[in-house]
Amino acid sequence: MQVLSDQPCMATSNTISEDNLLRSPAENPSGEIVIYDGHCKFCTAMVKNLARWDRSGRRLSFLSLHDPEVAKRFPQITYDDLMKEMYLVDRLGKFHRGAEAFRYLTTRIPRLYIMAPLVHIPFSLPLWRWAYRQVARRRYKIMGKSSTGCHDEACRIHLK
Repeated sequence: MQVLSDQPCMATSNTISEDNLLRSPAENPSGEIVIYDGHCKFCTAMVKNLARWDRSGRRLSFLSLHDPEVAKRFPQITYDDLMKEMYLVDRLGKFHRGAEAFRYLTTRIPRLYIMAPLVHIPFSLPLWRWAYRQVARRRYKIMGKSSTGCHDEACRIHLK
């Protein structure tokens, strides 16, 4: 019989140290910050792609929305808003979210340049917002939740 811990689930501060792929703002202070759902396997896979495509490793830094650093740095963004869509904070401090964030990235990451003409078609942003929302709402169904931030069986129960 396995005994479950009654200790609260403590997420790691970020997946950055674990992978050395996703660099935090502390590790890459000049990078634009991508805030994503670190409990979402789909989201994590997508930001890992972004990190690989940022060949210089200096354009982007990453924070899981579950990292306490997000609330400290960006108190104006609610947890509920962060759960709805990815946010990107550019070097000037401007917030881009969801489809707009992806659209912005197509101008910053060379691997995504090929998509820029498509996502920047005049008057197409409402369509991209709708498509983004459809994927975002189903992200846990697409690839599931991750329990990598938890250190015991009790956390796995909370993430089902």
